[in-house]
Amino acid sequence: MQSALSPAGIQASRILDLWHLTLAVCCVVFAAILLACLIAMMRAPRANRATPVDLIVVGQRKPRMRFWVAAATGVSTFLLFGLVLADVLTDRALSRLPVDNALRIEMTGYQWWWQVRYPTDGDAAGFTLANELHVPVGRPVVVSLKAADVIHTFWVPNLHGKKDMIPGRDATIEFRADKAGVYRGQCAEFCGYEHALMAFQVVADAPAQYEEWAARQRQPAIAPPDEIAIRGRDVFMGQDCARCHTVRGTGAQGTIGPDLTHVASRQFIAAGTLANNRGNLAGWIVDPRTLKPGTVMPPTRLPPSDLQALLTWMETLK
Repeated sequence: MQSALSPAGIQASRILDLWHLTLAVCCVVFAAILLACLIAMMRAPRANRATPVDLIVVGQRKPRMRFWVAAATGVSTFLLFGLVLADVLTDRALSRLPVDNALRIEMTGYQWWWQVRYPTDGDAAGFTLANELHVPVGRPVVVSLKAADVIHTFWVPNLHGKKDMIPGRDATIEFRADKAGVYRGQCAEFCGYEHALMAFQVVADAPAQYEEWAARQRQPAIAPPDEIAIRGRDVFMGQDCARCHTVRGTGAQGTIGPDLTHVASRQFIAAGTLANNRGNLAGWIVDPRTLKPGTVMPPTRLPPSDLQALLTWMETLK
């Protein structure tokens, strides 16, 4: 779900209140303008092509008309200043979210995917994943934002507003999910050819469920359970896959592409472009540029038996 009209956190609720106020004011002003136009049309003198032009009214003084124009100008000015004040108060309210005991996450935007890193938290080891954030309901979250190449923008309308990510300049955004659910995020700054296919998900879980998920993510990949999976792992290690991707628990330590240690647990691949299933994963491995033109991942041509073994192994990475 991606909608600013369905807030799942206190900050998104404040933004929605500002939206409702702005919409109400604009609707009232629009209705008043339409009413004024209607009255003017009804009171306008009727004429035809043969009627001579009447220029007498041009030089006439109309105190009553001046009064209404001045009144409308004053009301418009008052409403505009009122909206500016409401905007300032909303901005202050957004910045006052308490961040005691906050969950801290680092997020980096690339063309065209998101790297998500959960740093070490006390005795708990850190871990990295891609295009998906999990957060506990009711706990504030502080996300450190970076851009690796061009300007990106972090935007999860159900939880907060937009935050630009500028190369060489770090930024942060704070939010709190008050309702469990899955909320879609999107890069909201045009960042190149596949800007529209640069999405991510924020999964808000109950605190206990979040801790279970985080504990699983901290673990390395499990050992291949059978011969086909072992062959698939060997195919992965023998191709360029291992030079670009990390799978903790194996010799794959690449950092160019997303961390694949628990890729099978994710709902989507290719930054929200494709559902994470066997068929889409096969198509993505064989020729990703037909599915997401402009991606830097090269095609990987494999014999059918090797491809099936590789898919079997990757499906164990949960």
